Amino acid sequence: MLRWFRHLLPARRPSPSPSVLQALRLIKARYDAAATTPENRRHWLHADDLSANAANSADVRRLLRIRCRYEIANNSYAKGLVLTLAHDTIGTGPRLQLQTPSNELNRRIEQEFAQWSRAVRLPEKLRTMRMARAGDGEAFALLTSNPALPTPIQLDLRVIETDQVTTPNLTFEQTDAVDGIRFDPHGNPVEYHVLQQHPGEACQPLNLDARRVPAASLIHYFRADRPGQARGIPDITPALPLFAHLRRYTLAVITAAEIAALPGGILYTDAPANGEAESVEPLDLIELERGMLMTMPGGWKMNQLQAQFPTTTYAEFKREVLGEIGRCLLVPVNVLTGDSSRHNYASGRLDHQTYFKSIRVEQSHLETVVMDRILAAWFDEAALLPGFLPEGLGPIANWQRTWMWDGTSHVDPLKEANAQAVRLASLTTTLADEYARMGLDWETQLRQRAKELQLLTELGLAPSTPAVSDEEPDDQDAEQTAAAALAA
Repeated sequence: MLRWFRHLLPARRPSPSPSVLQALRLIKARYDAAATTPENRRHWLHADDLSANAANSADVRRLLRIRCRYEIANNSYAKGLVLTLAHDTIGTGPRLQLQTPSNELNRRIEQEFAQWSRAVRLPEKLRTMRMARAGDGEAFALLTSNPALPTPIQLDLRVIETDQVTTPNLTFEQTDAVDGIRFDPHGNPVEYHVLQQHPGEACQPLNLDARRVPAASLIHYFRADRPGQARGIPDITPALPLFAHLRRYTLAVITAAEIAALPGGILYTDAPANGEAESVEPLDLIELERGMLMTMPGGWKMNQLQAQFPTTTYAEFKREVLGEIGRCLLVPVNVLTGDSSRHNYASGRLDHQTYFKSIRVEQSHLETVVMDRILAAWFDEAALLPGFLPEGLGPIANWQRTWMWDGTSHVDPLKEANAQAVRLASLTTTLADEYARMGLDWETQLRQRAKELQLLTELGLAPSTPAVSDEEPDDQDAEQTAAAALAA
């Protein structure tokens, strides 16, 4: 009977093995950075999951702009940092070098473009755009026509502030637009909305009507730190609180020094409550002469205020803060402070290598976003002039071209000359590359050298060839000779 009853029950399944249980177990991972504790709750209080454009809203960008402009205008380190970035990135301006099969055509177009660049003050405007990107987050340049230019090509570049590129009536329903920019379905800018006047103009009445400018007529220069980001924020944004701390610390040190230097103090008396002492008005002030001995009222003594300086010295604190400020811009502290007295020859060169690499990256960005756009607009204007350009050149996108920027001088010219001779002898470089390192056109330099050799021959002067030494100078000697160059 019992056996028959057991057949009615379902068969008992065997227990899973420990390995199966381990595979079925839900794996849980833990990161300390993802944990919220009472200690770090306030630190991560303002962390959000907004998109790039929502985080960089019009109000946020406006607040960052006005604070950065104020700090740059009132802080010499901030002003010097922005100027250094503009001067090192732009320098005297980029120079066009074409590489088409016709050398005569290359020289002619290069000369015409250089003449036009000087007429419109292109290097100056590019430096302004680089400074605007550091302090405002972005820069806009309008390609327009200027009949007052002395060149045949009337194209001009008008730099406008980012405050003017905005959409006054932007609504949340416009999913294809960000403040000041409208995009196509593929994410390409179609048009920009530019105000007729700056919103901060003092003139009345203020015209806030925005005109629609095609994207082909406006250059937008900014750095996208996040995917999908359409508007830029100032480069010095992470360092902005540090500038404020540096100024506050400077004022605190000055105040402490003044307290220590001036005879300021508090009057007190040792007399008992009913003792004899001359009457003194409560909270009264006594004029003290600097460098003079004086007596206090009868029964009263003066205790000078003691100025307590911070534990670290003023110079050390400033250097640490300035190093942290320059890090977000990849600027070493000796470049930011203009002082390399604490660097030796090797460390100075090593710090400059990272900085110069960031400059080359920025120049490459400028070539793509700004200079190629300007050259294309210049070519379109030149093609409309009869006989200005030969026929059959084709689209400018097919032209082989190079933008040459100012070179960086080596702190030890002898070492650089030896390295250059070795590279040329081993066929690992070309004259074009070596001259480009110095920001020079190799064809122009060789033609000038040929003229000089021809004149030397006519005058009966034998050109001398300096011998290049194979011995490398000692680093200690190089440090002494290069200290002034590093400081500059």
